[in-house]
Amino acid sequence: MIRVAAVGDIHLGPDSAGLLRPAFDTLGDCADLLLLAGDLTRHGTAREARVVAGEVAALAVPVVAVLGNHDYQSNQEEAVARELTDAGVHVLEGDGVVLDLGGTRVGVAGTKGFCGGFAGRSGSEFGEPEMKAFMRYSRTRAEGLAKALRELQDGGSTLRIALTHYAPVPDTVAGEPPEIYPFLGSYHLAEAIDEAGADFAVHGHAHLGTEHGMTAGGVHVRNVAMAVIDRAFAVYHLSPALR
Repeated sequence: MIRVAAVGDIHLGPDSAGLLRPAFDTLGDCADLLLLAGDLTRHGTAREARVVAGEVAALAVPVVAVLGNHDYQSNQEEAVARELTDAGVHVLEGDGVVLDLGGTRVGVAGTKGFCGGFAGRSGSEFGEPEMKAFMRYSRTRAEGLAKALRELQDGGSTLRIALTHYAPVPDTVAGEPPEIYPFLGSYHLAEAIDEAGADFAVHGHAHLGTEHGMTAGGVHVRNVAMAVIDRAFAVYHLSPALR
């Protein structure tokens, strides 16, 4: 049994140092890894990322993260990722990492993802160049996730987890105003998860959403935005035997 701790949308700033560290210090007793589902900072500055790095540095479990839209706000996303990487965090964007957790090879594939909407009510790569570029970006983020998931399978991962910031399914954004659903996630992500294969999917972004959901292919999805789970992290138990 693999115990996966996860949280997103922690939105730390310069005044947040030490806020989550006491809870994170308990991870060694209840989890095997920690997933961070984006929006780790408020405005995407290196200074804010340094605070996040301090909260997760040298934890008892490995830490894997993707960035969110807030982490891109100041056009310092590379510096944000570097601060986290320097603290030992695996920061993913269209790639994956394999972790040996007590003899089980757990692969995590990650991307920020993007918006665009869900099946039947989504944008398309048609019309103005701006609309084509918008939806193309959404599709290419999902293609990167699918590629990473396939590489994890080829690498012999026993369990595969898809980690995103934007939502892959509408189930987990339920509770948000319907008018903004297209800006909360994309069906492209769910298609990538189902087509490439995953055992579990985690995302954030939808603060007023719902924790539990599922892709059309039957992959369990969890919205771990802190405002949704209402705690420092949630823990999920995954078994390789249940694939």
